[in-house]
Amino acid sequence: MPSLPQGKIESDPMADPLAARLKQLIVDTLRLEDIAPSDIPDSEALIGGGLSLDSIDALELVVRLEKEFGIKIASSEEARRALASINSLAAYIREKGDRSRLPS
Repeated sequence: MPSLPQGKIESDPMADPLAARLKQLIVDTLRLEDIAPSDIPDSEALIGGGLSLDSIDALELVVRLEKEFGIKIASSEEARRALASINSLAAYIREKGDRSRLPS
């Protein structure tokens, strides 16, 4: 796993605009009323982790991500890898997504 560049703090939601956007998208899509985007750690498991997301939540999230970033998650195994954490999701979207839809 790549290390964070000097001066970047993982918990800083503005450290990575894509990570910040993904956290907001998760909160909005899944209507997580008691969770702020900044409460979601970059490296914590999204499914089965502290957010207590389940397979239905994962499906809702995949549909939203596909529309939002122009990606296609073709299998449940691919979804598991992509949704492992905010960091893995951001890396997946950077690799497979429509670059014109990424936040700057």
